[in-house]
Amino acid sequence: MIHSFLLIGQSNMAGRGYLPEAEKIDPTGILVLRNGRWQEFFRPVNPDRDFSGVNLAESFAEKYAQKYGVEVGLIPCADGGTSLEQWKPGGLLFDHAVYQARLASRTSTIAGVLWHQGEADCDVSLHATYEERFIPLMNTLREELALQDVPFLLGGLGDFLKDCPLDEKLKNYVYVNDALKKIAQKHPMTGFVSAEGLGANPDNLHFNAKALYEFGIRYFDEFEKLRDPNKVFTEKADMEDAIRTEMEKL
Repeated sequence: MIHSFLLIGQSNMAGRGYLPEAEKIDPTGILVLRNGRWQEFFRPVNPDRDFSGVNLAESFAEKYAQKYGVEVGLIPCADGGTSLEQWKPGGLLFDHAVYQARLASRTSTIAGVLWHQGEADCDVSLHATYEERFIPLMNTLREELALQDVPFLLGGLGDFLKDCPLDEKLKNYVYVNDALKKIAQKHPMTGFVSAEGLGANPDNLHFNAKALYEFGIRYFDEFEKLRDPNKVFTEKADMEDAIRTEMEKL
């Protein structure tokens, strides 16, 4: 059985690491949902723009596949520049992610959600309410997809945002990070992944390729802290379960 992960958020989840700078990964067992079917891994994983690049989920999937010996499916639904308001339940982005996840669940078990978003909510009128606006999104997504018992991972915003010349509001990123940390502390099966020390592209807005590789490993490490050991099986265990189920039908 494929173990799949839903990728949602804005551009730093979609991935903007420059492809020529991409770290090499072992693509064995990594699949990507495209047009409702699992396709072999290729970059970019989340082509939301014509300049999409390296994605943090690549190294996450590599580590997962190597440790558990199963196929790992990535469900790319991130969209650059999007705000939390655009991700609210009932909106187009939310409904699209739910739909894609349901397609994926026909042929996989969804093992977690990877979220990175917040740059678009750094304005003082938005970051103060980030926590209360995010909770309905997370809870509704869990309910819609029956994901109450899988890790929901929240990635922190990069410290380089304070040096981004594009928007003064980005200096408020620390308040969004505080909100993400509080959410992780208050809610079960929810984890915060620090971006401390990770580097950026020259725009000081997007993580560079090397940073995204490291970030994906940090996501995996946080996943390991949260996961229910009874919900993650090796390929051998999956096969044994399938045989047992078939025997019970006889």
